[in-house]
Amino acid sequence: MKAPHRAIPLITTSLVVTLLSSSPAGAFGGPGSDVRGGASDSGELSASASHSRIKVTQTSGPTGGKQGTVASTDVNWKPPPCWYEPVFTPEQLKNFSENDGSGDAGLRDGWYGSELWTDHFRDEKDATTIFTKPATVKGYKNYNLGKKGYFWRGVAPNVTGLDDTSLCSRLMFWQDAGEIPDVPKAPTPEILAEYAYDKVKVPETEVELKPAARSTVNLPTWVWLDRGTFKDVKVRAELPGTGLWAETTAKPVALHLDPGTKDAEVFPASGDCEINDDGSIGTPYAKGAADKTPPCGIRYLRATDGAPYQLSASVTWQITWEGSDGSDGDLPDGTFETTQDMNVQEIQSINR
Repeated sequence: MKAPHRAIPLITTSLVVTLLSSSPAGAFGGPGSDVRGGASDSGELSASASHSRIKVTQTSGPTGGKQGTVASTDVNWKPPPCWYEPVFTPEQLKNFSENDGSGDAGLRDGWYGSELWTDHFRDEKDATTIFTKPATVKGYKNYNLGKKGYFWRGVAPNVTGLDDTSLCSRLMFWQDAGEIPDVPKAPTPEILAEYAYDKVKVPETEVELKPAARSTVNLPTWVWLDRGTFKDVKVRAELPGTGLWAETTAKPVALHLDPGTKDAEVFPASGDCEINDDGSIGTPYAKGAADKTPPCGIRYLRATDGAPYQLSASVTWQITWEGSDGSDGDLPDGTFETTQDMNVQEIQSINR
């Protein structure tokens, strides 16, 4: 895996930090507050630091039918807790400050009322924050109107779950256009790829069975999926205005069968059926093969009694990414599980 390197160009979005001003400060919102102010995905303004402007779109893979989100096989892996994004142009900040002025100025605190915003971003008054160093943040003159760039702020999808209060805690700050701020937690293609992890939608897994309606004790049930059923799913995550993007690809690599009861055998014994290059799994049942061992299948040893067994079919997806700066890497494998009813009858013969 190549070591990702930092990208150079970028724009800003917003993040909420705790700020106090030399003028009377009104506490606003706090973690998870949701008010308008910065640019949102829809083009509207959102002053909530929990809203990201990262856009995720699927560029290849199946789009129809039922879909779901993969779960990481690494229980210790987590997506990035926070990062910085561009929020306002000078003109947008002027409009927001002088017409609303209620929203997140940092990751954990917000300002209520326009006075705090105009004091700091228009009238050059310094602000004091308890989360950032230095504690005193120099003010801006007239929102930097006439300059090309953005005001940036931290973003955290789950602000209340952010344990380290020092992360992404800078008060909203200026960055010239075409540049990515040289600060910890500045956005990178890897961060975009990790953010997109749980945005990858994969198809549900309803396998073909023979016998289809009802299995028979001690006779194998063949399991397969026709070619083309599973294809790579690729999504693109990009942060508008920054030139940063990442493409995350989920490739199906294995199907795992769980018969839903201990009174069963699976084939192969591991329960892991390989996914072939053409997207097929196993071998379709052929007439006369009822008592043969399938390459992918189940043999139930006890009949169901009223309630069907719950056959679980879970697909493992290998997840990789590549970014706008040439970096690439691996993310933890993901799984997606689907269950279906299995009725098993107590009959020792079958029509062939």
